[in-house]
Amino acid sequence: MSTLAQGPRDHRFRRMTGRDPEESHRTATPLELLFDLTLVVAFSQAGTQMAHLLELGHYGPAIGAFSFSVFAICWAWINYSWQASAFDNDDVFFRVATMVQMLGVLILALGLPQMFHSIDEGAHVDNSVVVAGYVVMRVAAIALWLRVARHDPSQRRNALTYALLMAIAQVGWIVQIFTDPPLGTTVVVVLVLGVFEMLIPVVAELRGGRSPWHPHHIAERYGLLVIITLGEIVLGTILAVSAVIESQGWSVEAVLVAFGGTALAFGLWWVYFMMPSAEVLARHRERGFVWGYGHLLIFGSLAATGAGLHVAATVIEHVAHISASAAILTLVIPVAIFTTALFLLYSFLLREFDPFHVLLFVGAILALAASALAVAAGATVGVGIVIAACSPLVLIVGYETLGHRHQAAALERALE
Repeated sequence: MSTLAQGPRDHRFRRMTGRDPEESHRTATPLELLFDLTLVVAFSQAGTQMAHLLELGHYGPAIGAFSFSVFAICWAWINYSWQASAFDNDDVFFRVATMVQMLGVLILALGLPQMFHSIDEGAHVDNSVVVAGYVVMRVAAIALWLRVARHDPSQRRNALTYALLMAIAQVGWIVQIFTDPPLGTTVVVVLVLGVFEMLIPVVAELRGGRSPWHPHHIAERYGLLVIITLGEIVLGTILAVSAVIESQGWSVEAVLVAFGGTALAFGLWWVYFMMPSAEVLARHRERGFVWGYGHLLIFGSLAATGAGLHVAATVIEHVAHISASAAILTLVIPVAIFTTALFLLYSFLLREFDPFHVLLFVGAILALAASALAVAAGATVGVGIVIAACSPLVLIVGYETLGHRHQAAALERALE
């Protein structure tokens, strides 16, 4: 395995071979962080479009279009991150290929409004621009896999399998654009192609040998994307507070919304980073598939939480077409999905269901239920947001008092 620790400082063309999966001090690169910035735009577009449909009461189109958007955004990011973790040589070819993938993300983001609109109308799905952006990203990834196949004989079979299966998938996406099937057929095609895309890493890694990805680097990369999606919650909080100030001026409600939204984002951040991902993945690399795929729910639910706060803003401004009770559900349901997904991933990593952590999970869900019930009983949206912020607080208090001892014992067993 090659390492860049003492490598040249220029960025000329160099061989793209596997990096040392146990390389010390491996962290996210400035190029990876730059790439992540494009996802801020994509998540913001998807969240804004989802919030618009939700406040109209068009729940089905909102959830369907948002799910497809998040999958396209996150799946391309996941593939880039794992490939970079294993083979990033930081030469000019890799840098330019990353820039091409950034362009693909931006193209995808530009196509989201027309895709959401077409799904809302229900006749057909106008996802041509979205798919075009996705294909641009995947073509760049294919080019990188072909370089790996050429430069690293030990990874040739693995890399060629990736390249071939990804190329087949892109042909399917392109055919779907030009045939322009009706909505129902498009949903089936998208589901089939989505499943095929998710099977590619499984087939390639099992058939051609495992890529030398770095567990601590991967855990850091996922954590950074979690922080980016949490930014959507912060943005949603700003929109909701601005709505309160415009309609009521500075008031108790504005303070409640500002505090509740910020506390919710901070609490979800705290809860996520309780999970000892890097330590377990370093010892049990085979758990990486489920852990990595499960984050699709983590990323999607956090971005959807931000959209829920967007909806709350429209309710506060009295321009929404749904009630306050319905609006608070657009917030608490994504938080419930996040909490459930995180609990399951945590239990999967450590291979056990701790009764104490199950109790904390139930308490967190009950806090979300209390939020919805309070608004249904007449409480303001601001009060509902503050109560919802108590959900991660339950987990934090439980972990910091007793839960960390349970985790330490479980982690010791997992690392034996």
